[in-house]
Amino acid sequence: MSVSHLRPNLDHWQSRVDLAAAFRWTARLNMHEGVANHFSLAINDDGTQFLMNPNQMHFSRIKASDMIVVDANDPSTLEGPNAPDPTAWGLHGGIHRHCPHARCAMHVHSIHATVLASLADSRLPPIDQNCATFFNRYVIDDGYGGLAFEEEGERCAALLTDPKKKVMIMGNHGIMIIGATVAETFNRLYYFERAAETYIRALQTGQPLRVLPDDVAEKTAQDLEDYPDQDTRHLTELKLILDEENTDYAS
Repeated sequence: MSVSHLRPNLDHWQSRVDLAAAFRWTARLNMHEGVANHFSLAINDDGTQFLMNPNQMHFSRIKASDMIVVDANDPSTLEGPNAPDPTAWGLHGGIHRHCPHARCAMHVHSIHATVLASLADSRLPPIDQNCATFFNRYVIDDGYGGLAFEEEGERCAALLTDPKKKVMIMGNHGIMIIGATVAETFNRLYYFERAAETYIRALQTGQPLRVLPDDVAEKTAQDLEDYPDQDTRHLTELKLILDEENTDYAS
């Protein structure tokens, strides 16, 4: 039986399955950070209640039934079993309290995005189609203030209040990606890492960069935003692969 048919009696089951698949594939792409980093997905209207991975569980082991429910307005949720660590609470709680358009939030320290975040100039110029995807659609945080406890999380959330800016390049830290669904957010995470890798590798050649004109970069970004169902189909294919491998992500 396909693991997608194993459905424990838990609320928001399909959301849990999608989130578990995103965790598994992030680990497979080596974009994880040991047992650190967190993804979250809002489950109520104002976004303040959300699913999140249990504290200190490796992405490659996370199952749909492992997700915990966190309330951004109730600090006592930090006292529950497998509760998120205070930095996860600070960063994701702040975003879900102040950015209702951020239904899903994915934070990683993936290699190439973090290299970009470590440069004095962390801009991502539109040197190819993937890079152009993010033209004028990211914000750079130049004010890293240490681990993302509640005060730092509030500061970061304030940088994501523009719904057009769905990527935060967290200077000296990593990357935060937001979106409306797991599929949209994971797709954006995947392509941002690809874009950052292309740019970093281009810099390593020492050759002049072929940067697209602003109007072409903007047109490319708009065309890709309107491209039908790519994010949903991307995640669906990944889940089918996981199902064919008889992994337990959807249990």
